[in-house]
Amino acid sequence: MSNKTFKHIKIDYDQDNYPRDLKGYGRNPPDPKWPGGAKIAVQFVLNIEEGAENSVIHGDAQSEKFLSDILGTPAFDNRHQSIESAFEYGSRVGVWRVLDAFKEYNYPITTFVCAAAAQRTPHIIDRVLEDGHEVASHGLRWITYQNMYRETERQHIQQATHIFKNMLGYQPSGWYTGRDSPNTRELVVEQGGYTYDCDSYADELPYWVNVKTQHEGQIIKKPHLVIPYSLETNDMRFASSPGFTNAEPFFEYLKDSFDTLYAEGQINEGSQVPKMLSIGLHCRIIGRAGRIVALKKFLKYISEKPDVWVCRRDDIAKHWYQNHPVTEHNISDWM
Repeated sequence: MSNKTFKHIKIDYDQDNYPRDLKGYGRNPPDPKWPGGAKIAVQFVLNIEEGAENSVIHGDAQSEKFLSDILGTPAFDNRHQSIESAFEYGSRVGVWRVLDAFKEYNYPITTFVCAAAAQRTPHIIDRVLEDGHEVASHGLRWITYQNMYRETERQHIQQATHIFKNMLGYQPSGWYTGRDSPNTRELVVEQGGYTYDCDSYADELPYWVNVKTQHEGQIIKKPHLVIPYSLETNDMRFASSPGFTNAEPFFEYLKDSFDTLYAEGQINEGSQVPKMLSIGLHCRIIGRAGRIVALKKFLKYISEKPDVWVCRRDDIAKHWYQNHPVTEHNISDWM
């Protein structure tokens, strides 16, 4: 539980204290027993980050350089008007196109919302709630937390929680920083009230971890649920190289991922059990006219398949708490 993460520190761990779980469920993943006997759980995330990215007008030293259509852009120590407008497209145009696509199929989604973005676009949050979608906390800002002081990150988590409580009337149950630090999960658990986080890409099923946290001046371990996310079934690949250059390969990749997991869910023996497909979207990326067709084609495709559970992340969390509660046999230490 270090106060600051420093670079170039090498720590040797013995085999019994290695701070990573490379086995997971191994050969015997649990049958998730999705509602209605579903062969697959499909979970869409829409990231709402516009107005929370790096910008000197937000008090940052430099402009944003990550995850926009301006690939390879340098960070400026002044306003970067092109980057700002690329993000603005998401909140001005893209978000409505995406939300309309899900409304057509009446599919619920989870939104990862930065608190600063929520403050600047409350009209978007109104629509998200109106359509029955989940608001999960995406932290205070869409910035990198890797080398931030522990206390500063703690303050950001506290501020984000306070903002959402004021705006929604309740605290979100889910958390995802994305550009997280080695301290993030401990601080989220310390904050309390979050029933799950998504800062992992390690599995296709939720899993339990023991997380160190402070309680009444003591360091204790607390069970915590992790619902993994994905960076590959994700439209961010339109803004990276190599990545998707048009809608069709993105649709085909989503379809191939779905088909594989759907088939495994029908076999249901050994390691072949129903899984979860997480799909990440961004207003400023998938919301473009030439890309939204991939999402629409995929929504139509899965709508024609039986035994598919399209759900929110808090639905998955509730299901896991009820059907796969933590035991000494299904939890590992997170360090």
